[in-house]
Amino acid sequence: MSAYDENESKFMRKARENPFVPVGMAGFFAIVAYRLFKMKSRGDTKMSIHLIHMRVAAQGFAVGAMTVGVVYSMYRDYIQKPREAEEALRNK
Repeated sequence: MSAYDENESKFMRKARENPFVPVGMAGFFAIVAYRLFKMKSRGDTKMSIHLIHMRVAAQGFAVGAMTVGVVYSMYRDYIQKPREAEEALRNK
């Protein structure tokens, strides 16, 4: 198997384990694309200020998606799985 196939399968496996990673990446790129498109109509705002705002918004979305993903993972591991195990023991 080539290195490209290994990387692709690793990404897909990680995306299945934590579905919020692709959402965070998509949001990050969407915000960057939107802000780059809006750059031509920024008015008298300095370029550096515009780029800083773009970076902060994109990073904020990515961190928010990661936080939601961690909360979902903790729910799945500590609340949902013990409930399923308890029900399986009850049904034996």
